[in-house]
Amino acid sequence: MSEIDMAKDVYLFTHGRMDLQTKSVDALVAVGFSKDKILDAMPNKVGNVGDYMAMLWMPPNPDHIKIQKITKVEPVEPVGVIGLWKGVSKDDISTIPL
Repeated sequence: MSEIDMAKDVYLFTHGRMDLQTKSVDALVAVGFSKDKILDAMPNKVGNVGDYMAMLWMPPNPDHIKIQKITKVEPVEPVGVIGLWKGVSKDDISTIPL
């Protein structure tokens, strides 16, 4: 986790598992993310290059959080629940047990 800049925003994707929201935030805080930097991912607003995505994995019954770094953001037409995130490129960088 040392390569992660904890000052950046992290967008949390729960894939509809709101029952795991608090547990996910607690797990991210436990590894050093600031609670005020953990944002719910919304289809109409994406992060910036250098920000992070924290995705509960693997739906529908996740057992860990996949941390990804946003490497590119391209303008796109929103698509379904993915929305504007369709235009985001990212690299997997770490996992956290859930």
